[in-house]
Amino acid sequence: MKAIHFGAGNIGRGFIGALLSKANYEVVFVDVNAQVIDRLNEQRSYTVLTADEDNEENVIHNVRGLNSRTQMEQVIAEIATADLVTTAVGPSVLPHLAHPIGQGLLKRNGAPIQVIACENAIGASSMLQEYTKASLSEEEWSKVDRVTGFPNATVDRIVPAQDHADPLTVSVEPFYEWVIETKSMKGERPTIDGVTYVEDLTPYIERKLFTVNTGHAMVAYLGFQKGLMTIKEAISDQTIAEKTRQALAETKGLLVHKYNFPPEAHDEYIEKIFKRYHNPYLSDRVERVGRNPIRKLGYNERLVKPARQLLDLGHQPTALLAGIQAAFAFFVEDDQESMELQKKREVQGLEQTVVEVTGLPVVHPLVQMIVGNN
Repeated sequence: MKAIHFGAGNIGRGFIGALLSKANYEVVFVDVNAQVIDRLNEQRSYTVLTADEDNEENVIHNVRGLNSRTQMEQVIAEIATADLVTTAVGPSVLPHLAHPIGQGLLKRNGAPIQVIACENAIGASSMLQEYTKASLSEEEWSKVDRVTGFPNATVDRIVPAQDHADPLTVSVEPFYEWVIETKSMKGERPTIDGVTYVEDLTPYIERKLFTVNTGHAMVAYLGFQKGLMTIKEAISDQTIAEKTRQALAETKGLLVHKYNFPPEAHDEYIEKIFKRYHNPYLSDRVERVGRNPIRKLGYNERLVKPARQLLDLGHQPTALLAGIQAAFAFFVEDDQESMELQKKREVQGLEQTVVEVTGLPVVHPLVQMIVGNN
C-alpha cells in the first residue's frame, strides 16, 4: 500500500507519517523543503522520540520524498497509483494542493481513495474538496467525485520546540488523537492503528476545541497576566490551575449536555489534558501560545463559543469570562494581532472592540460581562 502525504514537517513526520508507516503504508512525503526531501531519499527512515522522561525511540521505515517545487509531475503520477492521500501543511496551503491532487485523481483507474486533510481547522477536508473541484472541469470532477472521499478529521498532538543533529529526527508528545469521519468516505476505510472512526465528527471537534484549546488558552492568557514565562510555570500556579479547571468544568457541562459524553470519561479526558500541560518536555512559552488573540476570541472559537452557549442555557461562564478578559489584555510587541487588538482598544474603547472581535451584538450579556468587570 502507498500513501502520499503532503507536508514533511514535524507533524507530518512525527504523527501522520509515523502512523501510516506503522500501518504498512509506503509513505511518500511531498514538501518544498529540499533538505528534508533529500535526506528522506538518502536514509529511507527517520527517528521519532517521545517527549517525556522515557525518551523512547521509534524508527520509521519505508519512506521517501518528492520535492513539490521541482517534481510535481511525479507527485501527480504517484497519486494516480496511491491508496491514500493525506495532508499536514496548514489550512492556508490547501488551495495550492488542489491542482496536483485533482490531476492525480483524474489519472487513477477508478479505484476508490480517501483524501484526508489533517489540519488544525474545522472541515479541512471539505475545504480541500472544494478547492480540488474548482481546479477541474465539471466532467472531470464528476469522474473524480464518484470514487474519491474527502472525509473530515481532527488531529491532536503537541510537537515541542526542538533541535536535533539529524534534521529528520522529531520529538512528539506521547498523547495523540486522530479521529476521522466516515460518512464522506468512498469505498473501504483505511486500516490504521491509532485512528478512531466516527459517523459524525462534530462532537469530537468541539470536545477538542472546548477542552484542549480552551484550557491551553486559559493557561496562556492567565499566565501572561501574572508575568509567568512558560505553560509549565503557569499551570503550576495554584490559582491559574484552579481557574483552568473551573473553565473546563464549565465546558464539560456544555459538552455533556450537547453530545451526551459520559461524564466520567470526559473527566478522564480532562486529566489527560492537564498531564500534557504539566509535561516539562512540552512546555511552551505563554507568549507563543497566546499569539493571534483576535482569531482566538472569535465567535466560534475556544473561549467565546462555549461562554455564549452556556449563557444560552442559563449558566454563568465565570471562569471562561476570566480567560476572555485576560485575552483582551494580551499584548506582545512581535505579535501583529495583539498589537492590533490593543490599538483597537485605545482608539475605540473596550466595548466596541469586544463587539468587533467576538462578533456578538453590543446588547449580548457576554459583551456586558466582559466590559463590566474591566
